[in-house]
Amino acid sequence: MDYIKTKRIYQIRKFMLDMFYLVLGCLLMAIGTSLFLLPNQLSSGGFTGIATIIYYLFHFPLGTVMFVLNVPFLLWAFFKIGKELLVKSLIGTTVLAAFIDIFDQFPALTNDPFLACIYGGFCIGIGLALVLKSNSSTGGTDLISYIAKAYKPYVQTSSLIVIIDIVIITLNVFFFRQVEIGLYSAISIYIVGKMIDIIFEGVNFTKMMFIISNQYKEIASEVGKQLERGSTAIYAKGMYTKEKRMMLLCVGSRNEIAKIKQIATKIDPKAFIVISNARETWGKGFKRD
Repeated sequence: MDYIKTKRIYQIRKFMLDMFYLVLGCLLMAIGTSLFLLPNQLSSGGFTGIATIIYYLFHFPLGTVMFVLNVPFLLWAFFKIGKELLVKSLIGTTVLAAFIDIFDQFPALTNDPFLACIYGGFCIGIGLALVLKSNSSTGGTDLISYIAKAYKPYVQTSSLIVIIDIVIITLNVFFFRQVEIGLYSAISIYIVGKMIDIIFEGVNFTKMMFIISNQYKEIASEVGKQLERGSTAIYAKGMYTKEKRMMLLCVGSRNEIAKIKQIATKIDPKAFIVISNARETWGKGFKRD
């Protein structure tokens, strides 16, 4: 009984936290849309772009139009995705639409398209990241991606979203007859994507380095002394020379990787080094739950 009660309390707390992230995310997205992008005829792609055209063509409330556009997909999602995600998506779509129409009553924070696309992209990117962190959706292209994955789990939804955004931005350019609209909107979409990456991955990006050297022991020892970073020796075999060697794996920040490279090349100028980005790093010395 205690286990069931504890589990239920955990689920309630998680749901409440998800709702907090969802509402806060919708608030930020609405600010970015209504106070920055919309007054400057810009869009962040997706259904917002279509709703922006309808907004200027028929003067219908942007949030309401976005909600109406999402209704068919919400009904479609009812049969294809989980009930929890659907409920959260419905809440997110409704809250975002309401916030957008509320903030649309306020004057724009800037009439400079460049500033609008920058700050609008920041607000929408952070807001959308919070929504995604709550395992929710505000409809639009991200809801389409969930539906697409229900049919084909391995489909590249990122490519699908990019294609949809390109088509919608092109429509915006034709409607407003200004190429700058598309260029500024593209900047906004790029910033949205980068902000999502930062929220999910953090600002302290890590890098991974592979070092192949006969002096791997000396390199590992010096790295440990100077940087207090551990390294892992991996058995490797050169397929050209058929020679068996030890390969060092080191993970650290940008600055640390640069120092490790200096250490390795100083000890062994002929060391073979490969450096790549590490998307996420968990464990001792790095972020933890």
